[in-house]
Amino acid sequence: MTEITDRDSALFEAGIKLGALYHQFVGSPVSPDTAGSLERAIQNSISLQPHVQSITVAIDREMIKSSLNDFGYCELAGKMLDVMATIRYGSALVHAGMRYDEDSDYPMMFVEGIEAR
Repeated sequence: MTEITDRDSALFEAGIKLGALYHQFVGSPVSPDTAGSLERAIQNSISLQPHVQSITVAIDREMIKSSLNDFGYCELAGKMLDVMATIRYGSALVHAGMRYDEDSDYPMMFVEGIEAR
């Protein structure tokens, strides 16, 4: 069996954080007035998890505005999220994120870069 490296573990942790974020918060009620507080709540929640060095969350206000129901809010959709996370595990640092891909009409997760000492 091959040894699991810090790099492997950091990549795994990045995927777990982004998957948890998506499945925990998609469907949350959001409006143009509450988007900022929801961004901060998501960041604060995910930043509590082990190995998270930093995380930024941006919710697309234009998508919110175009999705509002008669009561002035909509449900947060994955395609509204633009997320960047930095995960440190031992000697490895992973920069990963999630953002909407128009070609696939899907919020795609990705690895932006890996730093390993």
